[in-house]
Amino acid sequence: MIIRRPLAWGPVAAAAVSLVVLLNLVGQRYGYHRDELYFRMLPAAWGYTDQPLLTPLLARATLLLADEPWALRLPAAGLAAGSVVVVALLTREVGGGRLAQSLAAWGYAYGTFTLNFGHILMTASVDLVVWPLVVLFVVRAVLRQQDRWWWLAGLAVGLSTYNKWLVVLLVSAVVGGLLLTGPRRVMLSRAFLGAAALAVLVAVPNLVWQAGHGWPQLAMGEALSANNADTVRLLTAPTLLVMIGPVLFVACAAGFVGLLRRPEWRPVRWLAPAMVIMVMLTLVAGAQVHYPYGLVSVIFAVGCVPAAEFARTTRPRLALVAGGLALHAALNVVINLPVLPERILAASFVPSLNTGLAEQIGWDDYVQQIDRVTAAAQADDPGVVVLTSNYGEAGALDRYTTHRDVPVVSGHNALGYLGGPPPDTRTVVVVGAQLSRVAGEFTTCSVADRLDSGMAVDNEEEGQPIAVCTGPKRDWARLWPVLRHLS
Repeated sequence: MIIRRPLAWGPVAAAAVSLVVLLNLVGQRYGYHRDELYFRMLPAAWGYTDQPLLTPLLARATLLLADEPWALRLPAAGLAAGSVVVVALLTREVGGGRLAQSLAAWGYAYGTFTLNFGHILMTASVDLVVWPLVVLFVVRAVLRQQDRWWWLAGLAVGLSTYNKWLVVLLVSAVVGGLLLTGPRRVMLSRAFLGAAALAVLVAVPNLVWQAGHGWPQLAMGEALSANNADTVRLLTAPTLLVMIGPVLFVACAAGFVGLLRRPEWRPVRWLAPAMVIMVMLTLVAGAQVHYPYGLVSVIFAVGCVPAAEFARTTRPRLALVAGGLALHAALNVVINLPVLPERILAASFVPSLNTGLAEQIGWDDYVQQIDRVTAAAQADDPGVVVLTSNYGEAGALDRYTTHRDVPVVSGHNALGYLGGPPPDTRTVVVVGAQLSRVAGEFTTCSVADRLDSGMAVDNEEEGQPIAVCTGPKRDWARLWPVLRHLS
């Protein structure tokens, strides 16, 4: 029988607060991430080609406070802090006491992906809270046999569709786990079926938008799989080892094994096969490697119970666990947050481990280079347009360019459906990797410069061309659909 201890508010709140403070201290270091630049520039809409409305809405709301990275990142930091409490509550739900909850809160707060998604505002930032919260509600519904937790789970799932449709994977994993190990009877209850209906009902407006726009999320998923599948299938297994962090992965392993072996955890044994199903779905989808994190955090929360039991037995073991926790936090902060000087980061091995940091360097420098090429092209053709290869470049220009009179367009994801160049455009400044695809569509294309941050940072933009192309070979009404792309 599982005995629920009181919530250890002191250490849990301390972990959440320390995380918020740290994330805000580094919030203005380096610059925007490409995804943040994208969300910042997207016009308000009910939905977009590549995602629902929530994260862009959060990004635009922060502009009311300040148009700076630190403001844009406030929601992400708050969501990360909230997820710390949810993970500690999961540990409490499976019988973890003060020490176990403390390990869960501090270990998860400084976990690899928690720091990543808490520092940068992205759709995964919302999932930090939503996915563990859905699981917490289901765990409580099963253990406490109280119908209201099913209803809350259904509501959370329905609302989550306004951030990402990927919550369907979580639901599939949870249902699959219940079918494999039970308790299966809960899926026949009125509360379970009602919660499923509630989730669909809440998601209906989102479903209507998708249906009315030709189900673009399906096309987006296919594009991500086509681009990323080989990498995702290669990296999923090693990434599982570092999602929380390599030092504390042992707690994840302990949680998974404990779910299979401990008699008192039989009612929540379904969490173990749910984790396996989620990994399998990630491999099949081949879209993004981080999808299992919502369940990895749950397995870690469970594993902190045996970890605390181990630490409690002797002082040397307690010291070992405390030292491991400190090492875990220190390593993850250096690797996942912008604490190193930019030049040291660029010259280090860190970008090879965490590309997200390198993607925050150089945007204002790149825009200055693009502006210089644009000014020269504008002298010959006042109707020049800038065509970027991806939404990061377009977002950087939207934020930093001094040439506000020059239209900036991109065929990337949702931007491709906001419109291309004016019909009479004869000259475009083409930025980025799309040049090789674009060049053949013009009479002449010449490279005028290459993007250079001055630090030789290993990111997607460094070294990419800035070219001036003139004389489109066909009209823009036919050319623009060819230049639109999803990734």
